[in-house]
Amino acid sequence: MASATLTSHTTLHRHAECARRSAPGNRPPELTTTVPREYVHRTAVSEVFLTNWRREGAGCWTVSAQWPRAHSFYGPVNGLHDPMLVIETVRQAGILLSHVAHNVPLDHPIIWQRVRCDLSPQALRTAETPAEVTLHVTDHEVVRRGKRLISARQEFRIRCDGADLAIAALDFSCHSPAVYRRLRGEYSNLALANARKLPVPEAVAPQVVARDRTRDVVLSPTSRPDHWQLRVDTSHPVLFDHPVDHAPGMLMVEAARQAAQAATPGFALPITLECAFERYAEMDAPSWVRARTTARGDDGRRQVDVDIEQHARQVLSAQITSVPAP
Repeated sequence: MASATLTSHTTLHRHAECARRSAPGNRPPELTTTVPREYVHRTAVSEVFLTNWRREGAGCWTVSAQWPRAHSFYGPVNGLHDPMLVIETVRQAGILLSHVAHNVPLDHPIIWQRVRCDLSPQALRTAETPAEVTLHVTDHEVVRRGKRLISARQEFRIRCDGADLAIAALDFSCHSPAVYRRLRGEYSNLALANARKLPVPEAVAPQVVARDRTRDVVLSPTSRPDHWQLRVDTSHPVLFDHPVDHAPGMLMVEAARQAAQAATPGFALPITLECAFERYAEMDAPSWVRARTTARGDDGRRQVDVDIEQHARQVLSAQITSVPAP
């Protein structure tokens, strides 16, 4: 995998060298392409939001990103970018820095333990151009075994088009393929895990979870209004950008967001989200999603706790605070 990393670095340097040699009026002021898709564990180039990175000091980094004016899944609503774009951008930045800053090989899985985000809704407003996003990242609690990164906590200060957008934190661990196989057992067999997946259950009505299309709904109704079955649709081009052996983290985050929306009257805008990942959600058994409203404010603010369980064991716990959308 070192050769793959070297190839990606070489490609970037070639682009930069070609730009340097071009006539001054024919080159951009800085690199304006996306980072290699391998660095963010994406197959579709269109799903890569990061454009560059640079080191700012010991354990400090600046990562740049661009959000499209429209997206097939994380599209704007009511003139506001989808808050889940913040989580996905944090995900990509964490993976990128694990590879380019900490030399984690490209074939090492990156596993989330916790993600948190607090954002300012005003900074989510869309404009007539794609949003330019800057993430200032600081490493904390870095654990290594020899030279190999084992785990870390990263904190993010995020700006969008020059305005303060969010603060976020991400705890993750890195595993070699051999360690991952031991952790996952037979579930590490990608073909076997996908062959065992359950049929996709019916969806709740899209408007219940503030979605326009049935295929973007990740909850299936049950006999109780605050309980749902998780819809694991591996044909979804964004949530399943590439084959995986378990329900991916961004699917779980989206399920928490949709459950919080279903529990909140009217269109709700998440402004605080915290998710703790306890174990893997397998695709050969149903996962159950439950939402409970735990606080209400006079301004319409609501706090909703969401739990996802499988085999009566907690997979994810989340807390989401939402406000009525402007």
